[in-house]
Amino acid sequence: MPVMLFRLRGVADDEADDIRELLAEHHIPFYETENGLWGLGFAAIWLHDDSLYDDALALIQTYQAQRARRAKADYAALCARGQQPTYWRKFKARPVQVLLASAAIAAVLFLVLSPFVF
Repeated sequence: MPVMLFRLRGVADDEADDIRELLAEHHIPFYETENGLWGLGFAAIWLHDDSLYDDALALIQTYQAQRARRAKADYAALCARGQQPTYWRKFKARPVQVLLASAAIAAVLFLVLSPFVF
């Protein structure tokens, strides 16, 4: 019986590609479902054989732990060089995008809090 192994919604493309590659390297047969045309589907990687679930899940968990360690090390290296992403650096790189996002956040906060303040 098919079993869902890994949800793809909100997953970076490189991570999804790495998961596919990892399963293929270990000869674990799988198939994918997509969100569909309007995003109403269920994007995931599924296993044909549920007896392989524990092995595949262990592979994915090991991969994600390594990916997390790598990301933390990269961030620590940025912090050590004084190049970590900050609001001001993001503003200098993309001022229009940061201003629009800040305005959107302020508008949502105003709409949510206005019944209690006014």
